[in-house]
Amino acid sequence: MHLIVPFAGSVSEAGRQALQSLSLPSLTRLLGRLAPGEALGSDEFSPNPPHEQALARALGWPHAPDAALPFAALQAAALGLPAAEHGWGRLTPVHLHVGSDAVSLTDPAALQLAEAESRALLDALRPLFETEGFTLHWAAPMDWLAAHPLLDGLVTASLDRVVGRNIDPWLPGQRSARLVRRLQNEVQMLLHTHPINQAREAAGLPSVNSFWLSGCGRLSGAAAPDMVQVDDRLRDAALAEDWAAWCEAWQALDAGPIAGLLRASGPLSLTLCGERHARTWAPAASGLWQRLAASWRRPSVHAVLEAL
Repeated sequence: MHLIVPFAGSVSEAGRQALQSLSLPSLTRLLGRLAPGEALGSDEFSPNPPHEQALARALGWPHAPDAALPFAALQAAALGLPAAEHGWGRLTPVHLHVGSDAVSLTDPAALQLAEAESRALLDALRPLFETEGFTLHWAAPMDWLAAHPLLDGLVTASLDRVVGRNIDPWLPGQRSARLVRRLQNEVQMLLHTHPINQAREAAGLPSVNSFWLSGCGRLSGAAAPDMVQVDDRLRDAALAEDWAAWCEAWQALDAGPIAGLLRASGPLSLTLCGERHARTWAPAASGLWQRLAASWRRPSVHAVLEAL
C-alpha cells in the first residue's frame, strides 16, 4: 500500500498556526517506524503541485515541477478512448470572478453543476472547438476531455494551483497556447447570455463562464499501480483556507487510513505533500538495533509538515 496525502501542510501563516494545534498520534508512530526519502518538488509557484508530481512518479512518468503530466489521457484511457494516439487535456467548467484588480477562479465544486447542464454547455461549445480541430468527450459534469495535437506536451497549471487565486500568473505562456487563450475568450462571450446561465443566476447559483485546461499530454507506458491510493480529504478545506475544517479532516485521516497503515502487514509507504514539497516514508532495511532505535526516535510531526 502506498498512501499519498495532498495538502498535508500549508504555506499560509494561518495554516501553519493551525498545524501547531494538531495531535496526530498515528502519524507520529508511523513516521517513527519508517525512513524518509528524498524530497520532491520545488516551490509553490510550479505548475504541478507536489501531490501530482508524487502520483506521476508512482505511475512511472517524468515528474519535474514543470513537466506536462497527462492525467487527462489517463482518464481517457480509463474510458476506452485512444489515449496514446492524441494529446489530451482536461477542460474543467469554471466560474471566473472579476474583481477590482484581479480575475480569480472560484472552486468548481461551488457550481453544483448537474449532468444535464454540463452536457448542454459542452454541446454549446463543441462547434468552437471542432472548427479548430479538437475532439471533445464528456466524462463527468466537471470533466470534459479534449484531444488535439497541440495538447501533446503542453504544460498547464494544475487546477489545484489556481482555485481561489488570480489566474493571470497561471495562464499558459507558450506560443502554442495562443489558440487555447483565444478559445477561452470566445467561450466567455458565448456563455455570457446562455439560457442555462440565465437560469442559474435566477436561482442564485454562479454562472459557468469559462473553462480551465489542465492535465495535458499523451499517455505512453505505465498504468496506475493497483496499490496507490490518493486521499484528498484535506483538499477542499485547504483551498478554502478553512483551517478548523482542515484540522478536523487531518484528525479523521490520522484515525482512519494512517492508523490502518500501522496495522498493515505487507509493504507500505506514505507520501505527504504540501504546496512546495512531497516526501515519501518507507521501511528501511536494518538490523534489530536499528529497528529498536527507530522505535525510540519519534520525529516532530509539526516540523515534518511545516517543511512540506
